[in-house]
Amino acid sequence: MKAVFLKEIHSFFSSIVGYLAIAVFLVVNGLFLWVFEGEFNILDMGFASMNPFFKIAPWIFIFLIPAICMPSFSEEKKQGTFEVLLTKPLTEWKLILGKYFGNLFVVMLALLPTLLYVFTLKKLEKPLQQLDSGEILGSYLGLVFLAGVFTAIGIFSSSLTKNQIVAFITGMLLCFLFFFAFSGLSALNLFGSDIYALEYLGISFHYESISRGVLDTRNIIYFFSLIVLFLHLTKFSFKRNLQ
Repeated sequence: MKAVFLKEIHSFFSSIVGYLAIAVFLVVNGLFLWVFEGEFNILDMGFASMNPFFKIAPWIFIFLIPAICMPSFSEEKKQGTFEVLLTKPLTEWKLILGKYFGNLFVVMLALLPTLLYVFTLKKLEKPLQQLDSGEILGSYLGLVFLAGVFTAIGIFSSSLTKNQIVAFITGMLLCFLFFFAFSGLSALNLFGSDIYALEYLGISFHYESISRGVLDTRNIIYFFSLIVLFLHLTKFSFKRNLQ
């Protein structure tokens, strides 16, 4: 599994695309948070808060993470090395987990420089407007769980096809649906009132809950359940491809 993990990281950074993906993530975040006027501009808020970043980051993740994950299996299939991988002394789970953690590591590398935002706000904060460290820690933890789920979805999408563009679009749509669709349907009041159970199925509900700085085991179980679900779906996709 370690060899697959390292190979995945090396493959990502062996081309300009890898660096470009991370650069785009950081530039887009920086523009919305510090340059463009609007609800996400931290300086326009008048007080030190990381909330704008934690609101916009999941939406950028919806595009970024499928883009990072799309070559994982699609490229192997396109180059004809997928079957070669399966002949090596690797179990299917070691192959899947190696690629999963390799891609997740890259996402964490993209997230790491955003800690500079916290450092900057610490320098700008006033005595009566100090940052809520617990809320920031909870929000970053929520982003890590969110990245874990989106990476599992991206890996699954990549296992379905040899076309990277199709893998990217599929992953992006699945991430969007699981993050927004359930809460969106709940807000429509189709049955005369909000449907709490429907909203509970969506990622955004649990992400926002963790972002408040409260660790609830139900939220943690939810995220891990989704990760396990999509990793098992990836394994099922393997068997289908070998038939």
